[in-house]
Amino acid sequence: MALRDAPSACPALWRWLRCPSAELRLDLVLASGQAFRWRESSPGAWTGVLGDRVWTLRQERDRLWYTVYGKETPGPETDRILRDYFQLDVGLAALYRTWGAADPLFCQTATAFPGVRVLRQDPVECLLSFICTSNNHVARITTMIERLCQAFGQQLCSLNEKPFHAFPSLAALAGDFFRELWGPYAGWAQAVSTNLPPTHTRLSLPVVLTQHLSFPPTGPLLR
Repeated sequence: MALRDAPSACPALWRWLRCPSAELRLDLVLASGQAFRWRESSPGAWTGVLGDRVWTLRQERDRLWYTVYGKETPGPETDRILRDYFQLDVGLAALYRTWGAADPLFCQTATAFPGVRVLRQDPVECLLSFICTSNNHVARITTMIERLCQAFGQQLCSLNEKPFHAFPSLAALAGDFFRELWGPYAGWAQAVSTNLPPTHTRLSLPVVLTQHLSFPPTGPLLR
């Protein structure tokens, strides 16, 4: 399957959300070290895996363009997923103004870094990525996560002969295999994969924090 890096490539397969750069900057958010499944596939186009779909995103003026690969055509459901992932219902420009009024240093810095948001990520992927960050850098974390997905995640598609995989489920991660993939991080990751409850996505924030603080791998890092 060929990569589509702009709406001019197969316009019928692209869709857009209204989103000015003050509310979101893809280059600042997707390369910030929050998530590690995105890459700039061509200037201004970001391709990566979100859930069980492969996406390409692009910003042009006040529009956030996107396309998904496979049999699905972009529509209201993919709009919802993308809005939730970037938390676009939170008015970031208004928050920037509030924070800038309270903190002159933030006000100076914010002009160089507009549209920086916290992503709403899958909890398992976010937690295992967090474990990788200890004494590590973005390039190596990205490689570790990619190796894990290639080894145990479902292949979703290939773009220009490059395969893309979903993040593995907890069931797929049940087993003693982390050592070869992650070296010294293996024990921590194994503890999470075997102890995280399968209903984690429906737990309240206080319960999630309590459970994470009890994990040997994440508790010391979060305290």
